[in-house]
Amino acid sequence: MRNQTIESNFIMKGMRQRRKRWIIVTSFLLILAVILCCAMLLLGNTIYPVKVVIRSLMGEEIAGANFAVNTIRLPRMLAGLFSGFAFGVAGYIFQTILRNPLANPNILGITSGSSVAAVFCIIILHSSNTVISIAAVIGGLVTVIVMYLLSRGRAFSIGRLIIIGIGMQAMLDAVISYLILKSAQQDIPVAIRWLSGSLNGSKMDALPPLIIMVVVFTPIMLLLGKHLSMLELGEQMATSLGVATDKIRITLIVSSVFLIAIATSTTGPIAFVSFLAGPIANRLVGVSASNILPAGLVGATLVLFADLIGQFAFEYRFPVGVITGLLGAPYLIYLLIRMNRKGEL
Repeated sequence: MRNQTIESNFIMKGMRQRRKRWIIVTSFLLILAVILCCAMLLLGNTIYPVKVVIRSLMGEEIAGANFAVNTIRLPRMLAGLFSGFAFGVAGYIFQTILRNPLANPNILGITSGSSVAAVFCIIILHSSNTVISIAAVIGGLVTVIVMYLLSRGRAFSIGRLIIIGIGMQAMLDAVISYLILKSAQQDIPVAIRWLSGSLNGSKMDALPPLIIMVVVFTPIMLLLGKHLSMLELGEQMATSLGVATDKIRITLIVSSVFLIAIATSTTGPIAFVSFLAGPIANRLVGVSASNILPAGLVGATLVLFADLIGQFAFEYRFPVGVITGLLGAPYLIYLLIRMNRKGEL
């Protein structure tokens, strides 16, 4: 009895420590995201004082500042914040459910599926932002369905799904290249800028779908996120614990596809954010069932920080996707080498 009491106290102490660490890290990430958002509003060709930015945001007419802050910097900041959060959450969900760090929307081809639909609407149909967003969601969902159907065998295999996803990505990227080759000359720069993942030219009227999707799906994913640790135990164990595995898995995956597709349609496929956010969050917080929010905040801070670097750290300005690609590529190589040594590839 005494041993059970000691063990119970030890477990409770560990849970309190993990909870405390989660609160500290999440609070730090939130504060960091707020600081980066403020930097996005303050910095530019003209550096405005905090008071001027606040007065401009409140609607006061200030020559020069209103256009720079409200028309250029505010939409850019909101696009980076919400798209980064969406990429981070979606990547973490896929990596956790499929129990593989390579299982993220970029490598599985889901982002490419959304990109094909969006590029087709941009350079062939010259569609509105609303149509592009809808097409991107449909493209992502269709890609997931096709991957699932192709990966079905006698039993579901995560390895088979990842291999098929990599093949889907290569095929869809080829389709994107074909569409660009067949597009009108004046449409190519727009498509290339979008495909590189960029916050340039972000406009307020294009942001409501992204913001609404994040606000709607994040609470759903947080509510179901408590079951993620059980899903990681395996199908039979999770079912024996009373978890409706199929419903939860489908809901989380569909929600993630909506987030990744709408973020892709808004900013383009910002490279490696969905790939990096989850592992960074797990490293900072520790493996937990509630790392959805930290992963989203890591994704947001990555995009905002990378955009600031792309704007001000070099002689020429680079799209945010170029900077995140430079950050993510070495980690991908390291991960592949590590998994190969462990025999996981």
